[in-house]
Amino acid sequence: MADPNFRPTNPELFEAVAKLIRSVAAEQIMPRWRHLLREQISEKTPGDLVTIADHEAEARLTEALAGLIPGSRVVGEEAVSAAPDLLDGVDRGCVWLVDPLDGTGNFVAGSPHFAVMVALLQGGVVEAGWIFQPAHKRFYVAERGRGAFCNGSPVRAQPSGQPKLTGAFPTRYANARQRQLIDKIRGDVDVALPGLMCAGVDYTRCIDGTQDFALFWRSLPWDHAPGALILTEAGGWAGWMDGAPYSVCDQRPGLVARGPHVSLF
Repeated sequence: MADPNFRPTNPELFEAVAKLIRSVAAEQIMPRWRHLLREQISEKTPGDLVTIADHEAEARLTEALAGLIPGSRVVGEEAVSAAPDLLDGVDRGCVWLVDPLDGTGNFVAGSPHFAVMVALLQGGVVEAGWIFQPAHKRFYVAERGRGAFCNGSPVRAQPSGQPKLTGAFPTRYANARQRQLIDKIRGDVDVALPGLMCAGVDYTRCIDGTQDFALFWRSLPWDHAPGALILTEAGGWAGWMDGAPYSVCDQRPGLVARGPHVSLF
């Protein structure tokens, strides 16, 4: 259990992380956007793409973040892909979670829906989160108990304003039973979006009123820790269909991100 009074961040550290993320996006990611060569793209598993930008961004983030807090360690998506046991003990000590390029498929396709994401954990509790959407020029940050911000201004989750709910229903990782659940929920939804295959954008769309909720069928911690904290600090909610709040140690399918005053189940 984390100390509720623990604060691993300070203004200087918070800004150092933001500056690092911006620099990585400018130097390792954006020069490759819409300019990738075929040999710079590969598959980790069928349909799950990774690029030179993912690898170079994670390498730089890992080296720099590890030096910001003595004794901390970095758990990055691509490193875990190569060595899954790096995820063991993510709920112990001070841990940086890194998704160097969330929405790689979008990035490869030339879509602007991708993000760089970092979260800071202490004892498994998400203490701070950073989401930078470089193509959209939006930077969301939050610290536990201290609110959420976009480009330096406080944000609060807004409803979509539709007569019925507007939400994202990605089906890529859903099994047959989960697809049945999607079909059941659709009747209460005014606009059913396909999801952007980028948690780093879908979470923030639950803040800006583009959508009231999003469903996710994979809950890998680097995909959700930053967005869950930012959405929660903005007045929304992230957790599972049974009402349990989000935890990085719980990786079952069926994660829900929703704005305020939204009830799905």
